[in-house]
Amino acid sequence: MEIFLKKEFESILNKIENTDIREKIINAWILAADKGGWSVKEIQRIPFTFLTKNEGINLFDHTLAVTRGAAGLAEAIIFSYPVKPFDINWDFLYAGGLLHDIGKLIEIEKTDNGYKNKNSDKCQNYFNAGVIILEEVGLQEEIINIIDNCSRKGDSKPKSIEAILIYQADIAMLDSIIMKRKNF
Repeated sequence: MEIFLKKEFESILNKIENTDIREKIINAWILAADKGGWSVKEIQRIPFTFLTKNEGINLFDHTLAVTRGAAGLAEAIIFSYPVKPFDINWDFLYAGGLLHDIGKLIEIEKTDNGYKNKNSDKCQNYFNAGVIILEEVGLQEEIINIIDNCSRKGDSKPKSIEAILIYQADIAMLDSIIMKRKNF
């Protein structure tokens, strides 16, 4: 699993300067995959949402798109405004992107007919499951806050620009697919 994850996320992991954060990202994915009972082969087929048809996009595709989208938003803001309105912690932004849906590895299960939410009848949800995983591997509170705010369902408040950028990129990716399905 570790080799697969490092290869899958290599282009973004290499942008993270803090080696401890890089290692904890991989450790978090391994822990979540173990808790969810996913093999390397199975993990590559997990849908990124149940809100609409996935259009062939899996959780990894979505994770990379959100991460790159948030980085693109940050770059557009920083390079377009004559005065830089804020600083970006790029390590936190990239980590938040790679980890924003990690709880889905625990929340989703494979069935005979495809996939379903395991805990749809309970109060747990994927971002809470993600927060627990990140706490277990010892990631910083700033990164945990990003994951805690990556959904419209969350009740936490974003505490950083990185959390806002990941949220906006995530919603843009999902909403664009929903709009396509509705023929907008």
